[in-house]
Amino acid sequence: MGNRAVFVLSGPLGQTRHRSSYGAVDLGLDLLAGPGAVLPFLRGHAREEGWYPDDMVEAGVLADEDRRLLLVFAWEGPIASQRTRAAALELLRCAWPGWEVRWLYDGQSGLRAHLGLDPQEADTAVYPDPALEADDEELDDPDPLVAVVTIGPDRCHVLADINDHPVEEGPALLERLRDAPDHGSHRLRADAGIHVDPERRRVGWWLNTARAHGRTLAARWPGWTVEFWEDRWAEHERACGGRFAPPAPDRAAALAEVRDQALERWAGPRGDVRARLVTTLPHAVIGQGFAPAVTAERAPAARAAVERAYAAAVGT
Repeated sequence: MGNRAVFVLSGPLGQTRHRSSYGAVDLGLDLLAGPGAVLPFLRGHAREEGWYPDDMVEAGVLADEDRRLLLVFAWEGPIASQRTRAAALELLRCAWPGWEVRWLYDGQSGLRAHLGLDPQEADTAVYPDPALEADDEELDDPDPLVAVVTIGPDRCHVLADINDHPVEEGPALLERLRDAPDHGSHRLRADAGIHVDPERRRVGWWLNTARAHGRTLAARWPGWTVEFWEDRWAEHERACGGRFAPPAPDRAAALAEVRDQALERWAGPRGDVRARLVTTLPHAVIGQGFAPAVTAERAPAARAAVERAYAAAVGT
């Protein structure tokens, strides 16, 4: 399994591509250490010749030093949470001053498109998420892993967000949810959402993360007008008349929370995981997809960059 990530780095010495079997976890926090600490860290990962399948890559980066361009996507962490996403992106831009920072909503397929590579064949299999009852325990979480589906003027369904985005089902979504629990409205946070207007045959959808080939999904709704709202969940709120209305993020609290998580992430040196495994299991086949060690010298510089980004964000 793992949490696959890919890093494409371009600079004066040319372009290299690197991979990590577990690098998708907390990638957003790693990046808050700024280019001085992050670029050497990413280059320390194993080189990659081929490509993982697009829909198996959970996070990725393209860092072009010549153009000062940073492209990013991730499936998890504060940068992918509705409560902290705006703050995490704001800190990221502050941590990379002078760089253009853009989110890749279509994940690795978007990264490959930026590089001018032929698209991989999209996986057309759909794995629908179950509809939740109004009293499901997931809804007790302050950051529930859910997708909100509003249909027409009065229906609101809440799905677990563990597989595919509901937009990928096409019009079959309507039939599948015909007898699903109707929540009436959803006033909590969500990871993703879709509004379907059957009368006007219009669809709008959004997400906080990324979906491979996401910009081609309109083709799954033939005869419908499909609008991709990227992460602009407020478009959903307007389209459904407020039946989806999550609490507004607290910018100050979110900035402080993301800063603290990033400082903890870079609190000190990180050992060489692969070396430890090789020592512990000398006869086992150990892969190369582990993060490089973080030295005691690099960690303080990374923490200082995080603090500078926070100070820039709050204006101190």
